[in-house]
Amino acid sequence: MGDMIVAIAGTPQGARLALALALLSAVAHAAFGAIQKGRHDPWLTRGAVDGWIALIALPVALFAVPWPRGWDWGFLIGAVAIHFVYKLLVAMAYQRAAYTVVYPVVRGTGPAVTILFAWLVFGEAFSARQWAGVALVSGAILSLALVNMRRVSPDPRALGEGLALAFLGGVMVAAYTTWDALGIRHAADPFTFLAWFFLLGSLDFPLIALRRWRRLAARPSAPALMLRGLVGALFAFVSFGGVMLATRLDKVGEAAVLRETSTVFAALIGWLVLREQVGLLRAVLMVAIAAGAVVVEFG
Repeated sequence: MGDMIVAIAGTPQGARLALALALLSAVAHAAFGAIQKGRHDPWLTRGAVDGWIALIALPVALFAVPWPRGWDWGFLIGAVAIHFVYKLLVAMAYQRAAYTVVYPVVRGTGPAVTILFAWLVFGEAFSARQWAGVALVSGAILSLALVNMRRVSPDPRALGEGLALAFLGGVMVAAYTTWDALGIRHAADPFTFLAWFFLLGSLDFPLIALRRWRRLAARPSAPALMLRGLVGALFAFVSFGGVMLATRLDKVGEAAVLRETSTVFAALIGWLVLREQVGLLRAVLMVAIAAGAVVVEFG
C-alpha cells in the first residue's frame, strides 16, 4: 500500500485520491471535534481517545510496517511536539468558549497560514483565483464563528481567552500540517510515519487525563468515557491519517483548504444529530465555504 501511494504521488490519479482523502478527513474531523467537546470534560475525552489510539497503533507500528530510519525519528519527534501544543491549546479553548465558536476559529485560521508555510517550504504557488477561494473559505468560517457567538452568552473574559487560544490553535494547525507533510514525504513508507506518529503522539494526554481524573470529586462513568474515546480514536485515524496521505499525494495547501470544509460537516452534524437549528445565514455561509473549496481545488 505504501509503495502504491509513493508511485502515484504527483500524478492525476494521486490528485484525485488526495481530493477524496481530504474530504473524508474533513468529515471525520468534524465528528472528532464534536466528540471531544461532548458532555465529558475535554481533557478526559482527549485522554481516552489517545489511550485507544496508542493501543491500536502499537501492534501496527511494531509488526506491520517498516521501522523509522535516520531522520524519520527527528520528523516524528517534531510532529509529536507540535501536535502536543495544538492539543493543549484546543482543550484550553474548549474549556473557555463554546464548541461552535472555538471550532470555526481554529479551522478558519489554518488555511491561509498553511498556504504561506507551503509556499515557503515546498514552493507551492496559488493563482489569484485560488487565493480568492481561500479568502472565501476562511472568511466564511470565521463569519460562522461570529454568528454562533450571538447564540451563546459567555463571560466576556472567558470568550476572549477562548478566541485567542483558538487562533493560536489555528496557527498550530498550519504548523503541524506543514511539518507532517515534510515527515511523510521523507519516509520511505508513508505508513511507517503514520503508525509511529499515532503511537508516539498519543502517549501524552492519557497521563494528563489520569492526573485530572484523580483530582475530580465527581467522576464521569468510566465505561461511557472509554466508549467515547474508542469512537473518537477511530475518527482520529481517518481524520489525521487521511489529510497526511493527501499531502503526500498532492499539494499541501490544497489539502489543507479542503479539509476545512469540516466546518460545514460540523454544522450538519449539529443540525442532523444534535437537532440544532441552522438558520438561513449559517446555511449561506456553509455554501460559501464549500464554494471556496471548489474554487481552490479547480481554480
